[in-house]
Amino acid sequence: MQSELIKSASYIAGNWLSAENNETFPVVNPATGEEIGTVPNCRAARFQEAFVAAQTALPKWSAETAWSRAAKLRRFYELILTHEKELAGILTLEQGKPFREAIGEIRYGASFVEWFAEEAKRTYGETIPTSDPSKRMMVIRQPVGVCAAITPWNFPNAMITRKMAPALAAGCTIVVKPAPETPLSALALAALAEKAEIPAGVFNVVTGDPIEFATTAMKLDYVRKVTFTGSTEVGKTLMRQAADTVKRMTLELGGNAPFLVFEDADVERAVDGAMTAKYRNGGQTCISVNRFIVHEAIADKFSSLLAEKSRALRVGNGMQKETEVGPLINEDAINKVSALLSDALAQGATLTCGSVPDRKSLFAQPTVLTGVSRDMRIWREEIFGPVAAIHRFSSEAQALELANDCLHGLASYVYTRDIGRAHRVSEGLQFGMVGINDSFISYPQAPFGGIKQSGFGREGGKQGIDEYLNIKYVTIGI
Repeated sequence: MQSELIKSASYIAGNWLSAENNETFPVVNPATGEEIGTVPNCRAARFQEAFVAAQTALPKWSAETAWSRAAKLRRFYELILTHEKELAGILTLEQGKPFREAIGEIRYGASFVEWFAEEAKRTYGETIPTSDPSKRMMVIRQPVGVCAAITPWNFPNAMITRKMAPALAAGCTIVVKPAPETPLSALALAALAEKAEIPAGVFNVVTGDPIEFATTAMKLDYVRKVTFTGSTEVGKTLMRQAADTVKRMTLELGGNAPFLVFEDADVERAVDGAMTAKYRNGGQTCISVNRFIVHEAIADKFSSLLAEKSRALRVGNGMQKETEVGPLINEDAINKVSALLSDALAQGATLTCGSVPDRKSLFAQPTVLTGVSRDMRIWREEIFGPVAAIHRFSSEAQALELANDCLHGLASYVYTRDIGRAHRVSEGLQFGMVGINDSFISYPQAPFGGIKQSGFGREGGKQGIDEYLNIKYVTIGI
């Protein structure tokens, strides 16, 4: 693929730079195994250079009016949409998802830039009624400062815009370190930010060693905010490291989403929702359903219809028009899916459709597994693959107990036509987000995030920009 947006250098202070020693690493298409490019394997010195650039740019950027910052973000948003096909092509090549899904991600990612361009003008303060007539009291909100963002490979465009747009809107500057599997999408966004005339040093993108990047960010006192999307274990490590300089953090970590289907649900609608919530991006999303919890009265019908629709999905190279499910991202991912399935089958689960991956490629067939029990690994561990694991229940109380039986608390889904039950269950679920008869729950105007070991902080909504603002109280004697 030929595109001016495909870059082989990191973007620091408005310059395109190689690694300190010119070392590079390859970017590989998971569908074919072919190398599609190389990017710099930067180390600590280059990372620190990027943070210095962000610190240098901060005073002028934070002093710009909200209207000025909003205008620049709006230009960036328009450029993303103008180049959506190029960006989607890059995304599919390095990440593997079907091109039509990649187009959807580009538009979704752009929507956060548009939303936060508008929110920049709404970071209101307040006046506090005083108890002393000789004083006036007020609250203002100011940018946190220099931010570091560590982003994942499953949504390599949208996970960046969801972090950088509110940071820039608030008046912060940022250094983004994309996942090594998918750096080209991040560098393409940097190229468009340059075209949008976002000032040098405000938005920096560096590629290279993730441990050295995190270590560099954590030891610099002027890096005041870290935002991370990834595994719970890495998130815990970052929390420990952040303690030394008491940094603000937003952590969006692992999930173990339940999908509850009650006996009064519209089963066909529930299955359609399940198809979206399970197989989007081949099941490689943090809000993908991990555990289907289905009432025993309709479990057979639900399982049969889900298997029928799952068999019809076309698996293949994401650049082929007919493809609906692309490859998994790497060998570790296919090995994990295979291990989880093998463990479940050994403990008595039944394959209703699909198969255990043969590990000869990164493609896994959509698979429906019934007879799943709570002592199986597939119940406890995030699957991150196209496997639907079904467990039966008999009462509302049991369904809630089963759903909450996990350490994570990101997304959850409920299908019922009983309005009272919808309220009771949504309030009883220990998750940051609940979809009632709805499997597409992420929008720029809504706060996205989890509780328990799924992390803290919110991205999106009016709450998303608050993560990048400090509250300052001012009292004035008159």
